[in-house]
Amino acid sequence: MMPSALGLAVKTDLQRCRNHDAGPGVGPIISHVRSGRWSFLVEPNIPDDTALFAEMFRLNVSIVRTGATIALPSPSDRGELFRRWIHLPPCDFRPSGLTVIDSIRACAARTTWRSIPMSAPGL
Repeated sequence: MMPSALGLAVKTDLQRCRNHDAGPGVGPIISHVRSGRWSFLVEPNIPDDTALFAEMFRLNVSIVRTGATIALPSPSDRGELFRRWIHLPPCDFRPSGLTVIDSIRACAARTTWRSIPMSAPGL
């Protein structure tokens, strides 16, 4: 989970399929409307590494551990007031968690994502 502005930058980066193994696309992304955060559903290959978790914490990124429950958008969310799909899961593809981490690092190194207004379309 990450701030929506960073999420948009990561989504764009993954769609460009930088020079890494991004597979066929970005995979499913959920917007948590009220908190202004996005969740990327990924393959659970992120190591349980304190230094990595601390690095992501400094970027306001939370890594949900394998086996945790993630609430998905549903028709009962009263008009998408709580959660909505930014990118629907077109198939069972999930990008590598490490690929998304690499993209977060690349986007965080660029400061342009910080200037994206929180009210931008799709956020």
